[in-house]
Amino acid sequence: MLSIEELRVEVGGKTILKNVNMEIPDGETHILFGPNGSGKTSLMMTLMGFSGYKIIHGKITFKGEDITSMPIHERARLGIGVSFQRPPTINGLKTRSIIEICKKNPSMDIEELAEQLNFTDFLDRDVNHNFSGGEIKRSELLQLLAQQPDLILLDEPESGVDLESIVLIGDTINTLMRRGIKYPEYRPHKEIVEDRSKSALVITHTGYILDYITADKGQVLYNGVLCCSRNAREILKWIREYGYEECVRCAI
Repeated sequence: MLSIEELRVEVGGKTILKNVNMEIPDGETHILFGPNGSGKTSLMMTLMGFSGYKIIHGKITFKGEDITSMPIHERARLGIGVSFQRPPTINGLKTRSIIEICKKNPSMDIEELAEQLNFTDFLDRDVNHNFSGGEIKRSELLQLLAQQPDLILLDEPESGVDLESIVLIGDTINTLMRRGIKYPEYRPHKEIVEDRSKSALVITHTGYILDYITADKGQVLYNGVLCCSRNAREILKWIREYGYEECVRCAI
């Protein structure tokens, strides 16, 4: 699904990512751990093609196609979707309208999608205007449900949300990944046949999201270097016990 080869990226003349190599196969969810300032969000922004993230070396391949120099809108149309940690407020644009723009299938029922995320009351409000942290996350995931991307990039999906919201967010991520429902007592969605055709890269600092989603692999990004790759829960256990520096020292 995604291949990153020897990727070096500069932001404002400073090297942020240093020779990053990564592969995410079809149907797999990978967790990217790292302390604040390690380059996790920069990697996501680079994968999506945002300006200001200058690739000075390396290659990004998505579904067999070189997208290293491809503009954002073409990457989105090709099947990459993103949920930001801190998306902007867009005054004058209703949430319903952005969902209408995002939806992959013209016959999708926006009201039905919104109901799955307890979001119907927000459809006719400006995008993210006076939304709480959990409401912003649900708005982002609703856009992804409409877009149905093949590769989902999620930046700190558990950040700034309460317990009830994070359960719903985890449930929705599993729905996007076609992995079924993990918490039946909170289940707002219809039953899903698991096909695992979609992939995801989930960025996290705390690792709390692992209580609510299933991951195939974990990796650690530290000071712009991808330095560890193994079972996500093993990495999280080590980080919680010894911290990122010791985790990296052990990997080296």
